[in-house]
Amino acid sequence: MLVKGLLGEVEGIGQRFGIVGRREELLRMLVAVRSGRHVLLEGPVGVGKTLLAKSIAEYLSKNFIRIDGDERLNESKLIGYWDPPLVLKRGYVEEAFVPGPLTRAATSGSVLFINELNRLPESAQNALLPVMDEGLIHIPHLGTLRAKEGFQIIATQNPEEDVGVLRLSEALRDRFVLIRLGYPEKEEEIEIVRRHVPEVDDETAEVSVDIVRRTREHPSILRGGSIRSSIDLAEISLMLRGDGERWYKAALMVLPQRIELRDASSDKETLIREIVRTILGGGDF
Repeated sequence: MLVKGLLGEVEGIGQRFGIVGRREELLRMLVAVRSGRHVLLEGPVGVGKTLLAKSIAEYLSKNFIRIDGDERLNESKLIGYWDPPLVLKRGYVEEAFVPGPLTRAATSGSVLFINELNRLPESAQNALLPVMDEGLIHIPHLGTLRAKEGFQIIATQNPEEDVGVLRLSEALRDRFVLIRLGYPEKEEEIEIVRRHVPEVDDETAEVSVDIVRRTREHPSILRGGSIRSSIDLAEISLMLRGDGERWYKAALMVLPQRIELRDASSDKETLIREIVRTILGGGDF
């Protein structure tokens, strides 16, 4: 009975926020957040991690405070800092403390959404542990603040990214429940393209998705195109309509900077042309 009720809620969330598919992931998120757990959403770029987090937070009437992982976001920026002029004038009084996003989220019972958690420096990652574990934030000269009921962290990371990222500590990973998001099924991806490009015809939407999905499966490609690639390919190819070379031109605009080859010496343009030719079946659509 409980599961049946949750499935009804999940369907309602999906419809209310325009989420294509993702019913299983929404169910897991709803269960995790309702049970008070912190959530780590893991998946490649552009699969809707942020949309799911914002939708669940809004559905549960939770305030949403977002930060983006960055090596410059150190512990003091995350927790907060003392305003030097006010400290000199009045001392370490509460009014002289400028709370950071972690402190604001904790003391207001909000959701702290951390985009790309694995880009936070080690000091900032460690600053999350006490409030996740005990609901406490220790601030020198001010004392210990307690998180308000409802405070939760929802974070994301892209396991395929290897530039500017750090490995999460075992202690931090142990405080999250993990929800993985992969690429959607073909029909779902086509529907996403239709929603973002309302004027697209069925043929253009399908060919765009087929080309991009092929980059994710090609043995010579280490990292394929995102869902945004499918959307951009559809829109650009529409604007090039009437040109027999439109698919090749559009693909060479959209894909080279978004795919990574296993052999860096290989030629991306040749490979992209080969993929487009294969999808078109020798025609030019």
